[in-house]
Amino acid sequence: MSNIASPDFPPSLWNAATRPRNPSSSLSGEATAGVAIIGAGFTGLSAALHLAERGHKVIVLEAVQVGWGASGRNNGQVIPTMTGAEPDSIAKTHGEAGERFAQLVSDSASYLFDLVRRHDIDCEAQQNGWFQPAHSPGRVRLSASRVEAWSRRGAPVRLLDAAETADLIGSRDWYGGMLNSSGGHINPLAFARGLAERVTAAGAVLHENTPVRSIEKTPSGWVISTPAGRVISDQLILASNGYTDWFESRLAPTIAHSLVPILSWQMATEPQPDAVRASVLPGRQALSDTHGDLRFFRWDTRGRLVTGGALMFPFNGAERLKQRIGKRLAGIFPQMGRPKFDFVWNGRIGMTVDRMPQFYNPAPGLWAWSACNGRGVALATSLGKVFADAIEGVGQRDLAVPITPVRTIPLHPIAKLVGPTMLGWYRLKDRLEPAYP
Repeated sequence: MSNIASPDFPPSLWNAATRPRNPSSSLSGEATAGVAIIGAGFTGLSAALHLAERGHKVIVLEAVQVGWGASGRNNGQVIPTMTGAEPDSIAKTHGEAGERFAQLVSDSASYLFDLVRRHDIDCEAQQNGWFQPAHSPGRVRLSASRVEAWSRRGAPVRLLDAAETADLIGSRDWYGGMLNSSGGHINPLAFARGLAERVTAAGAVLHENTPVRSIEKTPSGWVISTPAGRVISDQLILASNGYTDWFESRLAPTIAHSLVPILSWQMATEPQPDAVRASVLPGRQALSDTHGDLRFFRWDTRGRLVTGGALMFPFNGAERLKQRIGKRLAGIFPQMGRPKFDFVWNGRIGMTVDRMPQFYNPAPGLWAWSACNGRGVALATSLGKVFADAIEGVGQRDLAVPITPVRTIPLHPIAKLVGPTMLGWYRLKDRLEPAYP
């Protein structure tokens, strides 16, 4: 592991801790492929790996470098659930496709860790479980209903009471919760870079520092234009998610407007003493609770607690969060005190009102999705196989996701401005809810 950060990446714990790699060459001239993929994050790389292993000619185009977007900037929690979209409601809304998607989500953490083991990817992977503690008595009822719903889909979940929760976390701030033993955490940037190595070894071509300027369907196939060349492909996967409009606003505006990009802040403390690590999450599970203003944290392999927070307004964000989250952690874990933070960073996540991702086939041979809703690590990796299946001709009625028309968010520029202010409403609900029986 190197401690020298790549200058092309925003500074983060993962960038500082992950072995650097030499980026692939940018695209120059014209190339042809059976499948072109825009975006070298988890979905794009996973799809490329599956397709290359099945013998397809694949070209992946990445605007900056592998893992530059959300895939390299997140907290690294591997979570096999959705945030607010419940499995029974997904199945009710989307029928058999919704049930298949709920099963995909239920299996998604195990799928990621199996992929890591199968390809021997060095990414600090620890499958020690994911825990969602309930911050109020009312939320314990929600935890119980989630345990019941996910259990019916074979998920390894169980409900912990308040005493078990206190033992698992090292704090008495929660009332119980749902433990899923298939979850865990990774170094997400190392995972992305490891996937990229396996993708090229499988025969796919990866071009970095190659932003896409336009895509067009022609009689010859999909034409993907870049600053110094173009790719002509039979099929195309748009795997740019919350960064679809970052480099070129006209690339796929309807898809970019189907989600609200929210700035997600991550933080890492300085390395903590052995006594603290032995009493705070001693089992090294990943944790994210039921607050609207989420509490979430996990350990990394260097003894840092990796956490984060939310802000309505980003000005002076790093310093404000150091104060707020430091105070929060000292209250939750008196044995830790008020920690110092060595790293604070942020990146975009895509959100929808119903917290449900959307999956699209807007034109023949074009596949896309949007809005991870904060559950992108496990889900995005599993979606790689789904899109590989779609490319190989699995029909929409049999895919593991519900394909819907693109649904743009009305008044999208206003929604982008208003979205972060919803945090105030979530905080109000958090304060009121503990009074509920």
